[in-house]
Amino acid sequence: MTFYDRKTELATLVEEHDSPGHSFIVLYGRRRVGKTALLKEFCADRPHVYYLAAQESESRQLEKFVEQVATRYDDRLPQITDWPDAFDYVGENLAQEDLTLVIDEFPYLVDSNDSLPSYVQGFVDEVLSETNSTLILCGSSISVMESAVLSHESPLFGRRTSQLDLDPFSFRAARNVIEYSFEDAVRSYAITGGTPLYVTLFDYTTDLSSNVYNHVLSQRSILYNEPEFLLRSEVRNPGRYMSILEAIATGHSTPNEIAGATGIDVGPLSRYLQTLRRLRFIKRRIPVTESAKKSKRSIYEIDDEFLRFWFRYIEPNRSGIEEVPQVVYEKTIQPDLPRHVSVTFERICREAVWETVRRGELEPYSQVGSWWYGEDEIDIVALAPGSDQILLGECKWTNSPVGETLADELRMKAESVRWHTGGRTETYALFSKAGFTPGLRESLDDQWELFDCNRLADLLSP
Repeated sequence: MTFYDRKTELATLVEEHDSPGHSFIVLYGRRRVGKTALLKEFCADRPHVYYLAAQESESRQLEKFVEQVATRYDDRLPQITDWPDAFDYVGENLAQEDLTLVIDEFPYLVDSNDSLPSYVQGFVDEVLSETNSTLILCGSSISVMESAVLSHESPLFGRRTSQLDLDPFSFRAARNVIEYSFEDAVRSYAITGGTPLYVTLFDYTTDLSSNVYNHVLSQRSILYNEPEFLLRSEVRNPGRYMSILEAIATGHSTPNEIAGATGIDVGPLSRYLQTLRRLRFIKRRIPVTESAKKSKRSIYEIDDEFLRFWFRYIEPNRSGIEEVPQVVYEKTIQPDLPRHVSVTFERICREAVWETVRRGELEPYSQVGSWWYGEDEIDIVALAPGSDQILLGECKWTNSPVGETLADELRMKAESVRWHTGGRTETYALFSKAGFTPGLRESLDDQWELFDCNRLADLLSP
């Protein structure tokens, strides 16, 4: 399978591995995000032992781990009956050569024996620290990785030399895989998001509708029940989490709105929301001009395009999909899809702002988000803390070119944004799928930046 992108993460692993002394790296992230592919790419040309844990008995896991080590050194399989002896066996072999030891899906080992972090601590302190070797613990269960490896209560706390929280592909990175035109790439990304497995499932020699039928609406596809599987692997009772995610996906964004849609009281709801945030299913957003700790205008949104698509269209319509998927697609999904894609387009436009900043084509903004107050909302607001520079932008995923009306509306709404109101330097930006009306560019001064699909495609080409 082709290895895509991850240049930054791969470089981090290489740099850590090549630094003097031992390395203890913690790699984690949601399932399907490409952790194993990254590790195998990193290990490909280095001496290593790679062990993938599974949901098996502790004795079988121990046996397979020792087999992997023995195979590396062409040893006869030793009689080892506990984990401390297994790590001693690894240590004996580390004396022969510097090695990278990878334990993938470490949470499965912890599930079978909650003393594993203590055994690894002993290995790191007494053996690994005296070598130039590298240990990598990897896991998809974010809750277990955070509690058993990263938390203050873990025996391993403070011992890691580096950690990587692997995110899905950005739109720019996903375009290495998505071989559609820019507009169809946006539509496709709005369905798959950036999770590598999902992106690579689609066949980009066929049209988008065929991919949706074959890989999302088909009960044979792994994506059909994927979100439920992801939740069941992290929480014991996924029902309430499912209802919360469906409520958020269908437009209920404040705690009161979510509580009303789900019937869950606001008090208990806050715990569910916190868990979903920790698991990277949702994120809390505030106006970019406000403090995260002080703001009372927070909203929640699903932090993954595929999950947002699934909970918006699949979960509420499963009965119909199982009987008449074509009717559900043509009558429910397809007519509403532009509204769904428009949210993705806003996120992609924010990504384009960051890329424009990196290229030096805009001021050095260091915060990019959105702003809202009452009925007013501005899709993109970028700030340059320490200066008076502000960027205010609107995004339109419509079939009509954008004209002076939107520019005038943006100027008016900008007056309500309370940030350096005494004297700030404003830049305005319009992002439009369908381009701009004739003469608009000439009518605007140099405070304005216009982004059509051609410019966005250039900025976000891999």
